[in-house]
Amino acid sequence: MDSFGEILHNTRVQKNLDLDKVAREISIDKRYLQGLEEEDNSVFPGEAYMIGFLRNYSNYLELNTELMLKLYNNKKIQESPVPVELISPPKPTWLMPAVIIPAALVFLVILIVSILLIRKSRMEDDPSVVVSSKVQAKQYDIGDAKITERVYKGDQFLFPSDNGPIVLTVRETRSSFGLDTPSGVFYTDLADEQEVDINGDSVPDLIIYVSDLSYTDETRGVEVSILARHGVASSTTTDVYVEDIPFIADVKNTHPQKVLLEDNRPYPFTINASFISPCLFRDKVDFSDSVETYFTKGEVFTANPHNAIRLWLSNSESVKINIVADTKTYSLDIGKAGHVLVEDIKWIKDNEGRYRLVVFELD
Repeated sequence: MDSFGEILHNTRVQKNLDLDKVAREISIDKRYLQGLEEEDNSVFPGEAYMIGFLRNYSNYLELNTELMLKLYNNKKIQESPVPVELISPPKPTWLMPAVIIPAALVFLVILIVSILLIRKSRMEDDPSVVVSSKVQAKQYDIGDAKITERVYKGDQFLFPSDNGPIVLTVRETRSSFGLDTPSGVFYTDLADEQEVDINGDSVPDLIIYVSDLSYTDETRGVEVSILARHGVASSTTTDVYVEDIPFIADVKNTHPQKVLLEDNRPYPFTINASFISPCLFRDKVDFSDSVETYFTKGEVFTANPHNAIRLWLSNSESVKINIVADTKTYSLDIGKAGHVLVEDIKWIKDNEGRYRLVVFELD
């Protein structure tokens, strides 16, 4: 029988799916999907992550999930070492001194090394002491796509701006995630989501979510997701297709409309959705095909439509939606818990030439 990795790979190829598409649709990083297909445990932070990703990937490919988990467990058992007592003959008693003396020496060496490491750690914590480091810091470019990485102290994020990239430096990775920005240091706790204004203009620029950190060991780094709050400059300056904006009289909708913005010209707008619990979410931007995604707690979604967007939500209480237009942010009131919701957010115009950004709730 094929291994679980071969089954995943062959099924994906048969369905004519590429890893980038699968990664986007099930919100699992591409390197973890490759790790599952290649049965490479080293890419996962822990076994619990691998089992969870294997379950989600198998469900997505419509495979027998329990069988895939059984194949994984069988492989783990086969790779487990045989207990030493079953393969080693009894050791003669005269070997005891030969074992104790080297063990004592090893213990002494470990004790000395531990003392030196503790002293080094105290020196690093003292801001008055400069400690050289050979660890190469990494840089990550913030674009339209969400970044999910394990980062370490000294790593940097580059946020685009008209005057060149703004450098954001990781300051803290123990107990909380600290990010040094031009407007100050922002701290985000485990399983917490924070909106960050990096340039001091009172408009949030980033959404940060921390999914894993250590309270005792900063060398483990932090698993963090970062998304541009309103998209990068190239996205937020998208032109509106004025000729495609419908007149109010041509909009066939019996439901009441909520007017967010009214002006003598339309503005580009941005949709930001933050998920506080699992939700099946579908979006259709302008005239493109709809895209359906299953989001979990802590994940975010952003879109920059020209004129309109339609949203489907399986549970309206599981997501917080903000609309940004003309530098103003509007919170969307989207119903009760368990409420399946479909909404249109679009520009319309009246006979006097004024434009309205409105929200329609659909059946």
